Amino acid sequence: MLTGPLRSTFVLGMILAILPSVISSSMELHAQDFEREPINYATAKPDNPISRLQTRLDGGTSRLKFEEGPGYLKSVLAELKIPISSQALVYSKTSLQRHRITPRTPRAIYFSDDTYVGFCQNGDVLELSVADPQLGAVFYTLGQDATLKPHLARQVDNCLLCHGTGQTRGIPGHFIRSVYTDSVGFPVLAMGTHRIDHSSPISDRWGGWYVTGTHGEQAHRGNLIVSGKQEREPVDNAAGQNVTDLTSRLKTSAYLSPHSDLIALMVLEHQTEAHNLLTRASFQAREALYSEAKLNKELGEQEGHRWDSTNTRIKSSCEALVKYMLFCDEAPLTSLIQGTSTFATDFVELGPRDPCNRSLRDFDLQRRLFKYPCSYLIYSRSFDELPTEAKSLVYRRLWEVLSGTDQTKTFAHLTEADRQAIREILIATKPGLPDYWQNDQ
Repeated sequence: MLTGPLRSTFVLGMILAILPSVISSSMELHAQDFEREPINYATAKPDNPISRLQTRLDGGTSRLKFEEGPGYLKSVLAELKIPISSQALVYSKTSLQRHRITPRTPRAIYFSDDTYVGFCQNGDVLELSVADPQLGAVFYTLGQDATLKPHLARQVDNCLLCHGTGQTRGIPGHFIRSVYTDSVGFPVLAMGTHRIDHSSPISDRWGGWYVTGTHGEQAHRGNLIVSGKQEREPVDNAAGQNVTDLTSRLKTSAYLSPHSDLIALMVLEHQTEAHNLLTRASFQAREALYSEAKLNKELGEQEGHRWDSTNTRIKSSCEALVKYMLFCDEAPLTSLIQGTSTFATDFVELGPRDPCNRSLRDFDLQRRLFKYPCSYLIYSRSFDELPTEAKSLVYRRLWEVLSGTDQTKTFAHLTEADRQAIREILIATKPGLPDYWQNDQ
């Protein structure tokens, strides 16, 4: 699940070799790589919705209002334009304030397209994170005590034990986990754990999360508490299915919403992994280009000389991003999904829409999550600020698939109607598309 910051010391990694004989096309990012050039994660200045909010607070153009109970939560959500309807409740002890979390007092997570806020009842801090277009996931805390000058403190070296590992593809990122949870909130790891994204079967999802909504005969692991005796599957969770009211399970009045909406959870699962892949594509391209520049200088090559290994490294991460953005391997739905809050309506209203009133945010919810399976994060700053070499490759590959040039099995889930609709929506709504999209070349 979306875990909070954990105290750790982060060790700087080994410097990439610059000789071509050791630049491997299969080289993966390692958690320590982003602490040096060209990323400089810990020392670089962030530019994201949270850092901009702090700038407004410092300049007096924004103020945060403190309230008994939620503290700064309502005010922070309003400033960051995060809908209350996005609330998801997680009751496993897997975050910074784990001592505050139980099935009776779950942690609430609220999110927009790029920003996340975690709230615990009687918590010492609000936990915030954001998908920074240059740095990946950046973490902050905000003290939950009334003060004239509330400060969003960046957490540089105490969140990456979980959020900068193989679980996040070796970059600072987010991830969702599904775990069996006992009556006080401890994960029963011996029973198994799953890392979740849109490819995960519904049957593996939402262990340790409350889930409100209806989903027919599709079974999931949400709303379940196990005895802690390390039972083996299958575990009977009939009482946890198609739940629309949580009042018998917790005091919902302690939260901004009584819901933990099923559709919000599915969107959250999609976008956390999408942002990880966007960050990985950005880091991989920037590191490849940086290493190449050093290599050219070392060997006396002309500036800008391109090595095959550079192209290969960039292509690898971009291809994975394209597949995910087009929902390759998405787990199918077998029954209609319906939430309990206004999240679906709030999300869809964000648009943008083409002249035929179509949007990449339109839901399907009968066969799959979205009606037009191309990620709405193509409109995000994280996408727009990809290195030119990476973004150009992603655009080219998207065009090859959507124009029908690429008819490989990987993209067979996209019908001709899907491809045409997505292509038309993007041409009408996405600024900066290459000319060949418009010229149908």
